[in-house]
Amino acid sequence: MEKGKLIEFKVQGERRLGVPERPEGKKNWIVRDQWGHSHTLHPRQVEYEVGGDPKRPQDIPLFLQEVDPYLDPSSLEVAWELLEGEPVTPEDMAEVLFSEQSAVACYAAYSLLAEDKIYFKQKGNQFEPRSPSQVAEIKHQQEVEKQRNQEKAAFIDRIKRRLAGEAIEWENSDRARFEALERYVLNPEQEVRLAQDTLGEVGREKTPEAAFSLLVDLGLWSRHENLFLRRSSYPVQFPQKVLDVAQQYLDSPPDDLERDRLDLTHQKVYTIDDESTKEIDDGLSIETLPDGREQIWIHIADPTRLVQPEDELDQEARRRCTSLYLPTGMIPMFPAELATGPMSLRQGQVSPAVSFGVILEDDGSITDYTIAASWVKPTYRLTYEDVDEMLELGVTAEPEIAQLAHWAEKRKEWRKSQGSINISLPEAMVKVDENEEVEIELLEDSPSHQLVAEMMILTGEAAGRFAVDNEIPLVFRSQPQPEFPPEEELLQLPAGPVRCCALRSCMPRSEMSTTPSSHAGLGLDVYAQVTSPIRRYVDLLAHFQLKAFLRGDSCPFSAEEMQEMAYSAASGAYEATLVERQTRRYWALEYLRRNSDQRWNALVLRWLREEDNLGIVLLEDLGLELPHRFQNQVELGDRLEMEVVVADPHQDLLRFREFTEELNHAL
Repeated sequence: MEKGKLIEFKVQGERRLGVPERPEGKKNWIVRDQWGHSHTLHPRQVEYEVGGDPKRPQDIPLFLQEVDPYLDPSSLEVAWELLEGEPVTPEDMAEVLFSEQSAVACYAAYSLLAEDKIYFKQKGNQFEPRSPSQVAEIKHQQEVEKQRNQEKAAFIDRIKRRLAGEAIEWENSDRARFEALERYVLNPEQEVRLAQDTLGEVGREKTPEAAFSLLVDLGLWSRHENLFLRRSSYPVQFPQKVLDVAQQYLDSPPDDLERDRLDLTHQKVYTIDDESTKEIDDGLSIETLPDGREQIWIHIADPTRLVQPEDELDQEARRRCTSLYLPTGMIPMFPAELATGPMSLRQGQVSPAVSFGVILEDDGSITDYTIAASWVKPTYRLTYEDVDEMLELGVTAEPEIAQLAHWAEKRKEWRKSQGSINISLPEAMVKVDENEEVEIELLEDSPSHQLVAEMMILTGEAAGRFAVDNEIPLVFRSQPQPEFPPEEELLQLPAGPVRCCALRSCMPRSEMSTTPSSHAGLGLDVYAQVTSPIRRYVDLLAHFQLKAFLRGDSCPFSAEEMQEMAYSAASGAYEATLVERQTRRYWALEYLRRNSDQRWNALVLRWLREEDNLGIVLLEDLGLELPHRFQNQVELGDRLEMEVVVADPHQDLLRFREFTEELNHAL
């Protein structure tokens, strides 16, 4: 390094020109750049030495002005073609480009080569031309990057215009960026750079919460977007090929495999459901036999009239495992046009069914039963409220309702004698209408609900016994016997919800297997779910098996295949149940947030960590069980009034204030 010699060096990757002024130590030099800043450099840090006369730092701007006219990057392509792969020095390149080797020309050539990213690469003091294939690939990548940057700029512009209130038509290329924002919201622990880049470009914080707000502000998500559903693997939309098959079956149903369906269209058939229910999968009737005995008929909808094992509809139902019931509405296991149309038992229409005719002993046990593919014609569609009113008023025009209720009570008593476990706790039904108005209805265990429940359990017992007797591979549901605390310990708990809650906590989870086993909760030796084939895949599997046996065919699935599908269905059903539970809780918190000025009657239901005063309260007017850390000493069974202090469904946050002066220990 020489004093007054113009050199190029880099500061944090930036190219600079400077003039060495004096040595610093044994090898370093003090160099002053064009802005008058001093730098201590080792000779190894010199990138290029400019020839010519000695310079002063103040001469550098003028020198650069002289260089500027030479800086035409397009000239490098011509040089690259002329050199045909031969390496060059900056001085050689100056001769090729400018036919001279002055200090200005040589530095200009060096600058062009140093900035070039296409045609040449530096190797030592020389620059080697890249191969034609390498140049072509680099140009392609640059064009792709240019297009990407243009798309990004246009995307950010569309976002800003949309946020300003302008109607925007999104491009296909926008989808990837929106999906990145969605991923960032759904997986906040992951760093999604594309999403963070978008947020930064539009002046938002680079957080999942900001990404959620942006999607809402753009009108792509609702303020109450169901993130639990989006995080799950449950498909919201049906594939087009499944919709095509559904439409084909609506237009032209396939041939019915059941050539000898039992004609039961003469029977008076009642379907009993909630008013909002659209998938009607069971109906009830009762007839008196010539010998005076009464035969109960439970008619179950027959979707396998349209669905065959392994076809498009079956595979889609298997993927979903169950219909999903959310406060905002139902997502069906089958396309809605089929599920609520020809698959359902619709009032006044002849419908295919699988009918279970059961005769009971006076004590409620099964004495005889029959199962057949059938035709039925539902006479009345009733709600639970309709049936409760009919039972209460003793409506004589429909004596069948009272007869069915009588046998339902017999069945309940018989199951009780067999050790069934009845745990009665309030339940909440959370509903959200199209305007996002929230309603919470307290469900009661009314006579009509008990009637339908007992008939469905009766059907499950008959189906299970039939499968066992005829060695039909079926998925059975069982439940191990629970281990309850000693009776004297239970009696110390307040009767009602508190005691029932303690019993519920002891109940083991039910199990599914192709090996029949007892169901402790129901008090049955064998039980199979068959009553909801439109809504539960395990029930649909049972129909495939039972109907094949009834018509004399081989069962479509072996025991091993049934077991494998049962495991898969159980996993899918668990995930669906989790989504349903999380969504109900979200809307329950939203309801409480909107009604934060109201006081609620609460029952201290159970402890989570008594030493920390953390427990569960039951809001008795709503049927909601919610966690709460008590500020005052309470006992299980105490009643108190509570008011919401904080309710944030997005953060899953809820805090109450207790009104201790209104604690009532006397109740």
